[in-house]
Amino acid sequence: MAVAVAINTNEGSQYNGKITWLVTLSCIIAASGGLLFGYDTGVTGGVTSMDSFLKKFFPVVYKEMKEDTNLSNYCKFDSQLLTSFSSSIYISCLIASFVAATVTRDYGRKPSIIIGGVAFLSGAVLGGVAENIYMLIIGRLLLGVGIGFTNQSVPLYLSEMAPPKSRGAFNYGFQLCIGTGSVLASLINYGTEKIKGDWGWRISLAMAALPALVLLAGAVFLPETPNSLIQQGRDYEKAKTLLQRIRGIDDVEEEFDDLIRASNASKKIKHPFKNILKRKYRPQLVMSVAIPFFQQVTGINVITFYAPILFLTLGSGVSSSLLAALVLGIVATSMTVISSFIVDKLGRRAIFHAGGITMFITQMLIGGIMAAKLGEHGQMSQGYSLLVVALICLYSCGFAFSWGPLDGWLQTFLAMLCHLKYASFFFFGAWVALMTVFVYLLLPETKNIPIEKMDTVWRKHKFWKRFYKENKIQEPFLSP
Repeated sequence: MAVAVAINTNEGSQYNGKITWLVTLSCIIAASGGLLFGYDTGVTGGVTSMDSFLKKFFPVVYKEMKEDTNLSNYCKFDSQLLTSFSSSIYISCLIASFVAATVTRDYGRKPSIIIGGVAFLSGAVLGGVAENIYMLIIGRLLLGVGIGFTNQSVPLYLSEMAPPKSRGAFNYGFQLCIGTGSVLASLINYGTEKIKGDWGWRISLAMAALPALVLLAGAVFLPETPNSLIQQGRDYEKAKTLLQRIRGIDDVEEEFDDLIRASNASKKIKHPFKNILKRKYRPQLVMSVAIPFFQQVTGINVITFYAPILFLTLGSGVSSSLLAALVLGIVATSMTVISSFIVDKLGRRAIFHAGGITMFITQMLIGGIMAAKLGEHGQMSQGYSLLVVALICLYSCGFAFSWGPLDGWLQTFLAMLCHLKYASFFFFGAWVALMTVFVYLLLPETKNIPIEKMDTVWRKHKFWKRFYKENKIQEPFLSP
């Protein structure tokens, strides 16, 4: 895992520098790694709603969906094999992330990005030519390796390259690419669904190779980050020269000195995972676990990943479901663009609060409408279906506006939908309420704070300050 440290020096100061073309272009290329996760998220739910795909790989699901009139609306896609296909990517992603952490730390952010691109490209090709479920799942596992590497290295790369005062906006670029990838996948699914035979879903899956090729073509020209060069013990003068280039000024002494001190401190730690369990790193440990967990239980990945299936449950046809998923992606991505311009002005806490309130209200309304208007059988009326789609779009806006830059994983929504039915949305809504209170009470504002000086933020927080002792330089902690 990549290591960061907190350096308690010049608490109120800001590093010199400006946004240069080198930083902008490098971050655009790196952020394109988000296209991989976004495309997979968008394409998978689409192809699993296509008849030709279900008939070839999941004939039992297809037969029950078409012929079993007693089957509940909520249980049409409740299949362990279908869930295994959807979730296998996240198993390999989890395992790969541990390997990716070591590669990112010891060999640099750039090699990790390239490895992720190659793995994702291989998985896309295998998925496109799959003839049986084994080829399909192996392809999914390779996609997971690619996402594991890119999701580990790209956000870190963006944070290290971007000026502290604009770090939030640059990291939103990663989320923007995730949204763009999802929109492209939904658009392709909407077109390929009309192609007869197996060519439709094959084109959809194989087109995942396109974002991987974009990332690989650009990654070849990426510079390594100064943080990484220093962390690997390479030529410090080269690292300083690069820092001057990406900041656009010669006076980078304060930031450069902090990077060296952070690197030297991190090298003294032999067991970083054991180190983060110490009391003085309790804030970082809690946030690195709680925030990804809360993002997981917002329900957003359920909606974006399974949107076409969810809309089919509401009674829409396949084409209408794919079109609704496309509209959903466009709306959410547009909100991400808006949010990227204001995140570093309003701060993250205010945005988290606004997004949390929006998500909670819409989840409660969606669950209530489905409870009242969608039974075990039959279809919801067109008016209420459109209202649910509108509320889902509003919910996605709330997420894209706030929790969007974080990554999370789904696992078991198809079984949950079958057993909890409309209460699935109440379940997610309750978690949204809890995490909004958590943010209000325990998450400090990080606006304009360099990564190397985060220690001062925790020391000043009314709750977390009790875990700190007065010492100038802290040992390193694992960056979330």
